[in-house]
Amino acid sequence: MAWQDWSFGLLGGVMIGMAGAIYLLGNGRIMGASGILGGLIDGSARDRAERAAFLAGLIGLPAVLALWLMPQTHLTGNPGLILAGGLLTGLGTRLGNGCTSGHGVCGISRLAPRGIVATLVYMLAGALTVALARHVWGVI
Repeated sequence: MAWQDWSFGLLGGVMIGMAGAIYLLGNGRIMGASGILGGLIDGSARDRAERAAFLAGLIGLPAVLALWLMPQTHLTGNPGLILAGGLLTGLGTRLGNGCTSGHGVCGISRLAPRGIVATLVYMLAGALTVALARHVWGVI
């Protein structure tokens, strides 16, 4: 196992954790990407520029790093599967009232029961989905 196999995950985790801490200390609010995006989409956000800047950084920094580092991914080439995964993820974050950054990173770090339960549920659902998709349906 090369150092890049685990170091990019470690670096990403540290960056997300730091971003969550800075967002909480700076704004007094929990950093949840789905809530930030949802407030922009449904028009309920009063701080539209701040939310847009956060999302631009959330998308832009990895894009810039990918151009520089060119990490290897194992993403499927099936566009329908990618689209379905994105739509189901968005639906799940709305139904679960939060996403991995809100529940998993910020919720667990604050020992919030709702965050812990939500994280356990989506981790189990993700593992089950991968197992079914790989071993039963054969799509990945």
